[in-house]
Amino acid sequence: MNGFHHEIAVGATEVLSLRVSVATLVRVLFVNPDTGRTTLALERTATLRKNNEQPEIAVKAKPFGGAVQIIDPLALRNLIGNFQYDSERSRREKDFRIQIDPSSWEKIKKLCREHFDSKKPAILDASPERELAEEFEDTLKVKITRDQYQLKRQGIRIEETPSETDNVRAEGRLTARVYYIFEAWMDDPEIIALMLANALQYSDEDLRKIARADALQGGKGRANALLTVELDDLKKLCKASRLDNYRESIHLAGHQLSGNVIAILEDNEFSG
Repeated sequence: MNGFHHEIAVGATEVLSLRVSVATLVRVLFVNPDTGRTTLALERTATLRKNNEQPEIAVKAKPFGGAVQIIDPLALRNLIGNFQYDSERSRREKDFRIQIDPSSWEKIKKLCREHFDSKKPAILDASPERELAEEFEDTLKVKITRDQYQLKRQGIRIEETPSETDNVRAEGRLTARVYYIFEAWMDDPEIIALMLANALQYSDEDLRKIARADALQGGKGRANALLTVELDDLKKLCKASRLDNYRESIHLAGHQLSGNVIAILEDNEFSG
């Protein structure tokens, strides 16, 4: 690891009051062999949280993906000004989840646009391949390789208005967000069969039970499975409900979906 990461402190300050999250979101698509329809796969996660000091397990489906990684933090600091990581975990993982002076937000947006369009040297790593492989292994217990899906860039989405995050390591902090949107088209019949079987095997209540058992055994209180939905049905629901706010949860067939699912359904800013 670059030793400079250890010199950057952690946490918000009076000046570094705005949290920024730059992440990839992956629209994982495949054709359901039973229906012939294009289907979207989401990661369904049960997470142990505290609500008024009482533990509860929330289950929510969200797009695959994760934080963009900071390759060169010194170069980043030279471009955007001083920053600190939002948590020890982010510093350890080199995640672009940082605390900044709000006046640096415009610089970050400019940097992300230029980086996504490959007009600047790579001081960030936005490839979703590693994160996608890790999440599929967590969920399906199988390693996927690059030859099992087609990957292409879709665009960039910037959430201009900061809102509170529900990230357990920075819960409640005002956060501005940038999403790099990708599409992964799954071709492998065996992987598609595993995805459909996994989505059917576990109910939300099953995931809560698994997460609760994990917590009792000293784990983090988490459990993962897939949720598969017909892409056109989800688009129609969002349009009919006039959902355009990434902070609003989406409810579909008894499941709760993260608001940022909307970001992978829309046309996004793209000039590459």
